[in-house]
Amino acid sequence: MDQATLARRGTEDARLNEEDLKLLAQIASGVTADVAARKLELSARTLRRRLRTICDRLDVNTPIEAVVWAARRQLI
Repeated sequence: MDQATLARRGTEDARLNEEDLKLLAQIASGVTADVAARKLELSARTLRRRLRTICDRLDVNTPIEAVVWAARRQLI
């Protein structure tokens, strides 16, 4: 999904790329960060760092809030 697609879906703020959305979808599925990292072929540390970056971009405090943000916008 590209930025234009996100904009067409009515998001007022398309700050997430496809990789970010895949990461949030993994977290939303209920897997642990370690399992999500393996599925996305990342180190656990990289995954945690990317989650923190996503949270900062969305101005939320936790990865769960980021998941809720994306889910409410039907991005995941």
